[in-house]
Amino acid sequence: MDTKKIALLLAAAASLGQAQTLRIIAIGAHPDDCDIKFGGTAAKFAKAGHAVKFLSVTNGDAGHQSQGGGDLAKRRFLETQESARRLGIAEYEVLDNHDGELTPNLEVRKQVIRAIRKWNADIVIAPRPNDYHPDHRYTGVLVQDAAYMVVVPNTVSDTPPLKKNPIFLYYSDGFQKPAPFRPDVVVALDDIWETKVNALDAHTSQVYEWLPWVEGSLDSVPRDRAERKNWLSKQRYRGNISPAARASLEERYGKDLAAKVTIAEAFELCEYGRQPKLEELRSLFPK
Repeated sequence: MDTKKIALLLAAAASLGQAQTLRIIAIGAHPDDCDIKFGGTAAKFAKAGHAVKFLSVTNGDAGHQSQGGGDLAKRRFLETQESARRLGIAEYEVLDNHDGELTPNLEVRKQVIRAIRKWNADIVIAPRPNDYHPDHRYTGVLVQDAAYMVVVPNTVSDTPPLKKNPIFLYYSDGFQKPAPFRPDVVVALDDIWETKVNALDAHTSQVYEWLPWVEGSLDSVPRDRAERKNWLSKQRYRGNISPAARASLEERYGKDLAAKVTIAEAFELCEYGRQPKLEELRSLFPK
C-alpha cells in the first residue's frame, strides 16, 4: 500500500479522537531535540487544535564545527522559529543556558518549573535521564525534579502553581541501562512525515552541517536544496520500529493498519506526575 493510502487510513482513525483541548509542552536540551523526537506527533496535535509548545533548555551555542557562541545561538533560535511555523505549533522557546554546560542545578530547575506552569501543561514530554549526551541526561533529570514541584505553591512562588499535576512522558531512545525504553504510546507518522521533514529542514545548521560532520558523512549531503531535503527524508530520523513498538501500534491501530505503518514516534509514561490508565493515555494522543 502506498503512502497516500496509508495517510487516508490514518486520517480516518484520527477523526475518531477525543475532543478535549490539551496543552502540551515538549522539552529538549537543544534547539532541534523536540523536533527530532516529537515533531510528527506535535504537528498532529496542533492540527487537531491542541496547544503545543517546544522548549529548549540550552541555546545550542556549541553545536557546530565552525561557528559558535552568540552568532550560532542566534542562528539556531531563528531555525526554531521557522520550524515552529512549519509544524504549526504555538511557541518555541529557547532558554539562554550554554550548550554542553548544562547541570541539574536549582536555577535551571526553576526555569523549567516556570515554563511548565506558565504553559498550564496537561502533558510534559522530555528525555529519559540516561543518554550519551550530558545535556540530554540532565534535561531529563531537571524535568523529573520539576514533576512534583510544579504543584507546590511555596516553590518558585513568583509563578502560580498548577492546580493539577500533568502527565509526564519520555521520548524514545535505544539505551538499555538501567532499563530499556518502553513504548506505551506509539503514533504513526506516515501521513505527517513530510511535515516533520520540513521542520527538520529548517534546522540547516544541524541536519545538513553539524550532525553529518560529527558522523563523518558531511560529503554525502547534497548541495542542492531539493536534493538535500530528499536526502534528509530518506536517510535520517526514520528509524526502525522495534518489535515492542510494533506490538503497541497493533494494540492502538489494529493489526492490519499497524502492519502498514513504516514511520512512528513512541513515548513512555514517567512514574512521576499523573498516572492515567494506558487506555486513557493512548486516547489523548492523535492517531
